[in-house]
Amino acid sequence: FGWEWAAANFSFHPAHSNLAYALQAGKGGTRAILAAVQAHIITYLLFTRDTECTHLERLCRVGRREQGQALATALAETLWAAGGGDRAVVCLVTAPVTATPPEGFRACSFTERIRLFEFSEKAAAQEFISDHINCFEGEGSHGVILFLFSLLFSRTLER
Repeated sequence: FGWEWAAANFSFHPAHSNLAYALQAGKGGTRAILAAVQAHIITYLLFTRDTECTHLERLCRVGRREQGQALATALAETLWAAGGGDRAVVCLVTAPVTATPPEGFRACSFTERIRLFEFSEKAAAQEFISDHINCFEGEGSHGVILFLFSLLFSRTLER
């Protein structure tokens, strides 16, 4: 992955602004993933979230907490669908590894630290993602790469 991918995470425009519902997208190949997640976020905010606001107000009156919940829901829905409605795998980065890589391999300091969390219930996956949403949103989190890996492991290499 190039620097654009490494720097990409899921970050919203400022809360309670006209674009509070929208993810910020940089240049490069990550836009396709962000667009797919954005579609799920808008669907959640317009049709799933329980609020008394009109449809347009639902998008503009989104606070920071609601942004995180919308993102967690969108990620969980997408991973659950990738897993065929049976499973979801979430990849997170753990503490640095101190082991020396085998001969002929070089350490990348990112992939060695990925840990997989598998869920057989969508609600459990969504709650886990919600509890760890900063792993996808935070600057320097590699959030888009983690989500891409999660998609691959949820879908499985065989499928």
